[in-house]
Amino acid sequence: MTGRTESLFDAVGGMDALRRLSDTFYEGVLADPLLAPVFANFTRTHIDHVAVWLAEVFGGPADFTARLGGHQALLRSHLGQSITEEQRLRWMELMAIAVEKEFPDDELLRRRALEYFDWGTRIARDVSAGSPGDDLGEPGPTPRWGWDGLV
Repeated sequence: MTGRTESLFDAVGGMDALRRLSDTFYEGVLADPLLAPVFANFTRTHIDHVAVWLAEVFGGPADFTARLGGHQALLRSHLGQSITEEQRLRWMELMAIAVEKEFPDDELLRRRALEYFDWGTRIARDVSAGSPGDDLGEPGPTPRWGWDGLV
């Protein structure tokens, strides 16, 4: 137990910080020969959707659930992507660079965020092996991540 009371959302700097993180991260992704093909249909709204998702996961507003379809929609967006472990690891490398650049200089905060990204990318990789239209069942509510991991 860390004893910290503020949410990860507040600790990273709120929505502005998450948008900067998404911008920095996707700038790297779209220039990366291994990852760019995965994002062939990328649009700028993707950056906003990722920031809104992370805000909810890190204890901020639940706007992804309210406006963008929640956990089910996030999982469904990965169906058919066939993400490889090599791509997942490269994704993690680029996210670590973005976290280092955009998040406060707080070792525990950065570590907790990267632990979430590692956990989430493993799920995305696994789900991506399915085909669009597959029945994912009910995944439950959007997960929440705090100072001690999954809440």
